[in-house]
Formats: sequence, C-alpha cells, structure tokens
Amino acid sequence: MTACVPSDAVGRRILCGTEYATVRYVGSVPPTAGIWLGVEWDDPQRGKHDGTYEGTRYYKCRHPQGGSFIRPNKANFGVDFLTAVKDRYGLNAEQDGAENIVMFGKKTVEFVGMDSIAEQQSQLNQLVGISVRDCAVSHAGQEEEIGRTCPNISHINLSKNLISSWETVTAIASQVQNLETLNISENKLRFPSTSTSLSGVFSKLRILALNQTNITWTEVLLCAPGWPALEELYLTSNNISVLERPDNVLHTLKLLDLSDNQLLDGNQLHRIAQLPRLEQLILRNTGISSIHFPDAGFGCKTKMFPLLQRLAINNNKISQWASINELDKLPSLRALQCHNNPLMDTEKNPQTLRQLIIAKISQLEVLNKSEILPDERKGAELDYRKVFGKDWLAAGGNWNPDENKPSEEFLAAHPRYPALCLKYGAPEEGELKGRQPLTLKNQLLTLTIKCPEKPEQKPVQKKLPESMTVQRVKGLLYRLLKIPGSELKLSYESSKLEGKEVELDNDLKPLQFYSIEDGDCVLVRW
Repeated sequence: MTACVPSDAVGRRILCGTEYATVRYVGSVPPTAGIWLGVEWDDPQRGKHDGTYEGTRYYKCRHPQGGSFIRPNKANFGVDFLTAVKDRYGLNAEQDGAENIVMFGKKTVEFVGMDSIAEQQSQLNQLVGISVRDCAVSHAGQEEEIGRTCPNISHINLSKNLISSWETVTAIASQVQNLETLNISENKLRFPSTSTSLSGVFSKLRILALNQTNITWTEVLLCAPGWPALEELYLTSNNISVLERPDNVLHTLKLLDLSDNQLLDGNQLHRIAQLPRLEQLILRNTGISSIHFPDAGFGCKTKMFPLLQRLAINNNKISQWASINELDKLPSLRALQCHNNPLMDTEKNPQTLRQLIIAKISQLEVLNKSEILPDERKGAELDYRKVFGKDWLAAGGNWNPDENKPSEEFLAAHPRYPALCLKYGAPEEGELKGRQPLTLKNQLLTLTIKCPEKPEQKPVQKKLPESMTVQRVKGLLYRLLKIPGSELKLSYESSKLEGKEVELDNDLKPLQFYSIEDGDCVLVRW
C-alpha cells in the first residue's frame, strides 16, 4: 500500500473535489502503471462504469454507471474529529454561522455559533454544542484526546462527513461523557451485524438522527440496546421497507420519524405498535395506502400505540375514508397531519373535508397544524349527524332505541354515528327533509364577505357549501379575517331583497335554511 493510501482504504468514504464516494478497490489497472482507487460515487452521474474496465471486473457498483478510477492523490480521506473541531472553532474565526441551526425532523437544535466563537478560541473546553457538519471528519483521532480538549460537550452534529462505520461513531462518542444529542445523518455507514450494548457509551443519549445513512430496521434493533435513554429517533430516507417488533429495546422512545422510507404496507405499523412511550410518529411519504387496527371493533379503542398523541401521514396513498375511521380507535391521538393523500381529492371543498375528518375522530384537537375550536367541533358533528341521517334511517336506524339497529355496513362507514346520536340526540325528521342523503357535496355558493363597519377590510369572495352551518361559517371567518375573540354577528343581503338584511341568528342552521343564493353578500360585524 502506498504512503498516501490508508491500509483500510477499501470501504472508506472519500471526497474528490466536492463529490462524495466510497472506495471499492485499491490496486493496479493494466495496462496503466501505478495504483488506482476504484470508487463508487454517491452521484452516479459522476461515474463511467460499474467497476468493469476493459473486460475485467475490479469491483461492483449498485448503479451501472456509478463507478470510475481515480488516482490516490485526488482522494481526500478526511481528518480526525478534533482536527475538524479546532479548524472550525479554534483556528478559523472567519467561518460564518450559516450552519448554526440543525434540523431534527421539524425540530431545531442550535449549536454554539461560529460568528461568536472567535472569543472562545482558547476555551474549547467550554463548548457544549459542536457542529462539524461537512468538515470531512473520518475518524476519532487519538484516544481520550476529545474528552480532554472538549470535556463539556453534550450535543454533536457530525452530519455529511466521511464517517464510514458505526465503530467510528462509537469511538468518538466514548470520549463524550454527557452526550445527549447526536446527528450523523448523510454519512453512508456500515452498521454492526450482531447486537452490541457498548457498555454505556450512549447511556445519556436522548436524540439521535440517522437520516440518509443506509441503515435498515434490523440494524436499528441491533444497535438499540446501546441507547437505553433514547427519546427521539430520526430515520428518514433510508430505504426501510420492512419493520420488526422491538423486543426489550426502544422502551423510552417518544418520537420516531420514518419519513421517506417506502414501507411495504400499513400493516408494518403493527410491528411497532407496542412501543410503550411513543407519543409522536412521523410517516410522511412512506407509501402507505391504508391503516387498520384489527384488535378493536366499531366505536372501540385499540391497544396499539397506547400513548400516541401526534401522527403525520401526509404525502401518502391513503384513498379510503375507512383509514380515517380507524384513527378514531387510537386512544390518545390529539394531532393529525394528513394532507396530500388521494382521499383529500374526494371533496372539492377543503372546509367540507376538514369537517368530515373532525366529525370522524372524536378526540382530535389539531388538524393539519390548525387548532380545532370547540364550536368548530360541535358544528362539524351536528352537520355530519344531519347529512348522513337519511342513510342511518335507510340502514335500520330508528328514533326508538328498541328498534334502532343500523346495519354493519353503515357502522363500518360511519362508526362514530351512534356516539353522535348519544351526544346530540338522533336527528329529527324535520332536520332531514330536503337534505342530500349520501354526500356532503352540496351546491357551492359563491358569496361575497363584507365588513360594513370596517371599511379598511376589503371584500373577499368564498365558495361555501349550502349545507354549512352558521356556526361553521363563523369559525371560518375568525381565521379568514384574523378577528380576535369577539362575538360575530352575521347577516346577508340579496339582489332579490333590495334594502333589506336578513340576520343569520341561529348558529345551528345551515345557510340553505335562510335561502341564501349564489352571488349574495354576507355582512360581518363585531
């Protein structure tokens, strides 16, 4: 092995200019002279072949054009951790602070700023948070040197470096006694193939980001015994497709982010459903098309995900209302993100869609990051109860409790309907007259919203379903007009009623009750 090529070069991560690659071969490539590195580029557009040259295979690439040969002097094998720290924090005060803030999912962790670090050049021992993102870190360096130089660090950002194995990560972490936050995303790592606890190296670790590291779920479970206090685990963009049940590991986990991994199906979730303390599950763009909790029937709560409060399933393939019905079985669910699913296209009016979801999930408090106020919930539930009232009657529902026997098919489509009848009473016959029985897709009214006592407030046009209650309209206007907590008074005027206003005086009545027509003007006062 030549002087400029490490003895363990094969498998190591390198930089060539600004491009990242993994060394797959070291040796001669006849008929040329000298040593070559056969590399597999992270960006296959950079390559020329799959490791085969002039009919001879030297190594394999995942992409048919992902490899090429470079001379060793073109490869940067990186620096040790402490050299990178000293370069960024101690010797180079010109660094800007653009990478001060590091994302963990949707959460930010702020590291000690590069702008202000000039004053601390000789005080590395005072650093608590260190970011050496994109600093070509490849190995730990001299044993115990990190602990002596930076004894107080507890937050480390090692993302986008040249770390090639989990062993290197543990070699660094073993010198940090109080490590709580670790980000090693965007490092293509080799992980252990057998379980290892590493005797307390990560005993205080609470937050771990392993995004874009090529880790599998099996490897997560093999490493997890070494994370006894872990609360947040970020695993986005790792090609995880199959989950396994975590046995005696991850019991402290409160947040799990599996976004941008294409799971085989929604049933994979059952395998992590017994995580005892999981409060937040992020499943954006995971390809799931359905959610089902088979252990619980209509109107019952599942034993799965017992403490799950926040769930994100946006950007998926969910197309059936049955999956939304299933979410009502989660006993602790309070916040849901579900936009950008095919189901969202089944209703043209976003307010109608929101109304349906609120009515179907009883304990929900926040939907798509927007708080559900008590009045909005009441309006959604009352309207749902009325709109599907004729379906209920046709399916065997009855105002007489002794004869009220709605079909299994109706209960499968509307599992909350019996609970809504208990809460508000069964819909009266008069309420159901003239209503469209099978859908909320009622005629949309184009209405102009005006504030006659607030001339600075410009009129706006909105399309609202005629089935929308006055109460729901008020909830919309509070958000639309950014009105503080005041009591709204609504009325409307029509070209057919020149000079006359009609007061919308009953919050529970739909717009159609007042004979509002397309093109009319709603007047808002507070």
